Amino acid sequence: MTPPVTTAHAPITPLTPTLQRVAQHLANGFTVEEIATQTVLSPVTVRQYLRDIRESLHCPPRCKPPVIVHRLFADQQVAPPTADRPAPTLSPGQLLLLRAVAEHSDARAIAVAAKLAPADQRAALDQLLADTGARNLTHLVALAHGWKLLPTNPTLWSGASQ
Repeated sequence: MTPPVTTAHAPITPLTPTLQRVAQHLANGFTVEEIATQTVLSPVTVRQYLRDIRESLHCPPRCKPPVIVHRLFADQQVAPPTADRPAPTLSPGQLLLLRAVAEHSDARAIAVAAKLAPADQRAALDQLLADTGARNLTHLVALAHGWKLLPTNPTLWSGASQ
């Protein structure tokens, strides 16, 4: 098995105001359909805008929303969330899993980065969501940034291309 590829973070293309608005909704953990409803855009248009956001952040085509949101915060393209409650106490393993979800799009890469057996990953993710009160993995990454549990100025990005 080859290790994840680590690449230097390329400069991002600043988002247009419209893309920033859609990105902020994504960063709040909303789905494509919820973003479409709130912005009065069609789901097709929202998906295209999300592709444009992903490309401006230099995320590969299979980059998942949690990774995109992590990059949006790290690159200061959207306003950082404000913690509405104190950070939960997470185990070192949960913190490792949290970072893996924020940096990797591929389920296998997440398991490897979190040092989990692939068969144990779903249960560990479900427990992490329950312990943090997050609605989904994208919301989890947003909450984690509000709690300052994830790095905001990474110099290297790993795994997003997988």
